[in-house]
Amino acid sequence: MNHESLIIIFVILRSKKRMNTPIHIPTMAELSAQGVQPEILFWVGCAGSFDERARRVTKAFAKILCKAEVSFAVLGSEEGCTGDPAKRAGNEFLFQMQALTNIETLNNYRITKIVTACPHCFNTLRNEYPSLGGKYEVLHHTQLLKQLLEEGRLRVEGGIFKGKRITFHDPCYLGRGNGEYEAPRALLEKLEAEIVEMKKNRAHSFCCGAGGAQMFKEAEKGTAEINNVRAEQALQVCPEIIVTACPFCNTMLTDGVKNQQKTIVPVMDIALLIEQAEDL
Repeated sequence: MNHESLIIIFVILRSKKRMNTPIHIPTMAELSAQGVQPEILFWVGCAGSFDERARRVTKAFAKILCKAEVSFAVLGSEEGCTGDPAKRAGNEFLFQMQALTNIETLNNYRITKIVTACPHCFNTLRNEYPSLGGKYEVLHHTQLLKQLLEEGRLRVEGGIFKGKRITFHDPCYLGRGNGEYEAPRALLEKLEAEIVEMKKNRAHSFCCGAGGAQMFKEAEKGTAEINNVRAEQALQVCPEIIVTACPFCNTMLTDGVKNQQKTIVPVMDIALLIEQAEDL
């Protein structure tokens, strides 16, 4: 799957100094032709390219990187699916075909550092690619944002989310799969939100129901849909906003909340919160 829609991204950076200024996000092909190597490659992912909700996260994260003056690029039409859905569905042959194609592209551009807003891409690039020849430093977008805050390259204030009652859903491939629980919560603390934990959180969290390629197929017969169960767990702590850091979790929880037939509670990615708090 090629990401034709991301050959060139234009985002609007709003600040006191630069209002409605178009920012050109280059592709690696463009930078390579100029002999320039970016600080980091932004791996957009299939959801971040094509799903409407996830595309908003892609744009928000790009704006934040621009604000922090991070030198980055995308692969554009050269970025293919990481192969995660194929592997989880049991098609190892297809996974390796997709992975090796991506690894060849990444290695040709001498990529050493990658960031992505998708935990599925994050896990696959970080843990599955090295054995196939793709060895990179791979960060989830919450990890990079936390680093930028610690380095003083990014400043975040609570703004409209100060005091808001927020619960965070740990994506499986970010939390239990790769042991990252603190980065997203540190960002929420910077937003001065009131963090309320679900009963099942961190290492004892609960899947949204999209893992194992379940996102792309009908659920097996059972007594309940997993996303509805997790949405109910989130609503039990009476949040004003449910926050996650995964495009699949976002979709599943949004649908789960709607299914509860209660007051609609928004489900948002952390990057969107920061974008809105900073009025980017």
